[in-house]
Amino acid sequence: MIRENQRFLNHLNMGLDAVLVFLSLPLAFWLRFNLFPGIPSVPIGRYVQAGLILGLVHMLIYAFFGLYESVRKKRLYQDLGRIFWANALGFILFQMTLFLLRGIHFSRGALVIYFLLVNVLTGGKRIFVRKVLHHFRGLGYNQKHVVIVGSGPLAQRYAAEVERSRELGFTINGYISNDKGLSQRHLGVFDQMERILEQNKPDEVVAALEIEDYDRMPGLIQACEKSGVRLSLIPFYADYMPSRPQVDSLNGLPLINLRRIPLDNLGNAFLKRSMDFFGSLILILLTSPIMLATAVGVKLSSPGPIIFKQKRVGLNKRKFYMYKFRSMRLNDSSDTAWSTDSDQRKTRFGAFIRKFSIDELPQFFNVLKGDMSLVGPRPELPFYVEQFKEEVPLYMVKHQVRPGITGWAQVNGLRGDTSIEDRIRHDIYYIENWTVLFDIKILFMTLFKGVKNQEKLQ
Repeated sequence: MIRENQRFLNHLNMGLDAVLVFLSLPLAFWLRFNLFPGIPSVPIGRYVQAGLILGLVHMLIYAFFGLYESVRKKRLYQDLGRIFWANALGFILFQMTLFLLRGIHFSRGALVIYFLLVNVLTGGKRIFVRKVLHHFRGLGYNQKHVVIVGSGPLAQRYAAEVERSRELGFTINGYISNDKGLSQRHLGVFDQMERILEQNKPDEVVAALEIEDYDRMPGLIQACEKSGVRLSLIPFYADYMPSRPQVDSLNGLPLINLRRIPLDNLGNAFLKRSMDFFGSLILILLTSPIMLATAVGVKLSSPGPIIFKQKRVGLNKRKFYMYKFRSMRLNDSSDTAWSTDSDQRKTRFGAFIRKFSIDELPQFFNVLKGDMSLVGPRPELPFYVEQFKEEVPLYMVKHQVRPGITGWAQVNGLRGDTSIEDRIRHDIYYIENWTVLFDIKILFMTLFKGVKNQEKLQ
């Protein structure tokens, strides 16, 4: 049933996309010449004709970008990112076609409005559809029926995640194992796999076998192929794998790269560094009046320098000096003592600038120099790096990218005296899933919810 539903939803999805793309162009014409009256060089009929063609072209582009695949396991920001780049490609192709035709001169203003509209409408539609699907899946509709093979810790974790995320629409029909370790229905033992799959006809089989049961894998693959059921695999080494592993090949032998980092790509690294350079330059200019006022306030609040320089560990474990406005009285434990909410070393003015993260503004100069990035894992003191690398699994992975002024951990409330393990988990997720849009999302989240922290004013 799920396959028929999925096909229907895909066709409906494609049709709605085509309609929205088609409507965007004549609507852009109407907005352009109603908001800014003028005489159009091309009548609206041409915009309608072009809109019809663009609707069909965009369906093909969206299919090429994988936008009609199942979104149950995909993040919304990934979907919206694909929509933007697919629309950008369609827009470029449209512009190239107009250039080759030469005789047709569409309004530039209308084309700009069209590009904005097509992103807002198609992106907004996907947000709305996700919300609706999550609602109905939470009520038990549009379910994908799954059979688990295995009953150990991996199977238990998978079953718990499915129960925790009901809005994704997965229903566990039961599990196959020689042992009874799950609360779900026990369908039978490994030797009965083929018969069980034929009887239950699940949409998907999830293999969650522990290492001692991996000799069952060939029989499981054969049973799934015979039954025509899709097989997904949770490897027994899942704890050591990134969320998006890179698979290479050596003469047909698959090699899994356990630490795929998008910023290892020179193009991605150049793009991020360009954003950091120009972004920090603009932010320095915009915040210069605040920094000047803060410098005066720091100087008047207590004796000592205005800028506090502290050695931190950055990209490739290289040490650098991170800049802050001084918020504490001069002390001898600045390189080993962690600041806390009730820290007696803070001045009254220092507590204020820390409360609203104003003390962090000089780090824009760190970004300009290349020691830091606008977005990334927060850099730590060398003293704590030496300590945490022995205590916290995967701690040193964060040093494979530039540290940031803000990051995924910080916008999720992990600032100051919070769990190092949780911070590292968020940092690694960011490192392995980096995109330009992810950076932009974090910057916006910082602006709206990450500037003011939980520290109390003295």
